Amino acid sequence: MMTLRRADERGHADHGWLDTHHTFSFADYYDPRHGGFRSLRVINDDVVAPGAGFGSHPHRDMEIITYVLKGALAHRDSMGSESVMRAGWAQRISAGSGIFHSEYNASEKDPVHLLQIWIVPDRKGVTPRYDEKSFAGAAAGAWHLIASPDGRDGSLAIHQDASLLLAKLERGLKMDRAIPAGRHAWVHVAEGAVVLNGETLHAGDAAALEGGSAIQLEGSEPSQVLVFDLN
Repeated sequence: MMTLRRADERGHADHGWLDTHHTFSFADYYDPRHGGFRSLRVINDDVVAPGAGFGSHPHRDMEIITYVLKGALAHRDSMGSESVMRAGWAQRISAGSGIFHSEYNASEKDPVHLLQIWIVPDRKGVTPRYDEKSFAGAAAGAWHLIASPDGRDGSLAIHQDASLLLAKLERGLKMDRAIPAGRHAWVHVAEGAVVLNGETLHAGDAAALEGGSAIQLEGSEPSQVLVFDLN
């Protein structure tokens, strides 16, 4: 079974410096039908104006993954981590027992477009940690593991039985992936347009699929798709 979540159904807020869409309930947007999916709690689709950003603020007991789609994002946190991530970079923060961090558009002239993802961890109070990795050169037509519970294949390790995969597609390129029985998948189109199991999805569209089925993707144009494999 596949359940669609269209981009124009998401929560939306325009704060001037931040134009954001919420796939799941977040901040002032609340929808009891869309409070998350399995351990996946947040997908915020953020466009931050030049020179603006999120001032220092706290997090705890959450696995936070940021994926930059366009522009440059400056990060600083209470662990001493400091970085500027550009398009194709993924970042993981295990907030655990508590951290403070800030995120700013590193450019004074161009917006930065990013996805911020929260996954509920399987334990509380872990030692906070930070890591990042570039997927800018990831080839189309292959599954690239961004995050996993065991950090396999050089992925970013998270405290949850969940994996995040990236698929890049060109027009006409097809990719398949089985969903084992007992697992669940959330498919989010980050950029472009694809056909997923016969349904056309555009940027911001998403779908939930249950185990025992399969993900069948075909690119309608150059696209990036995030697939969450969840217990």
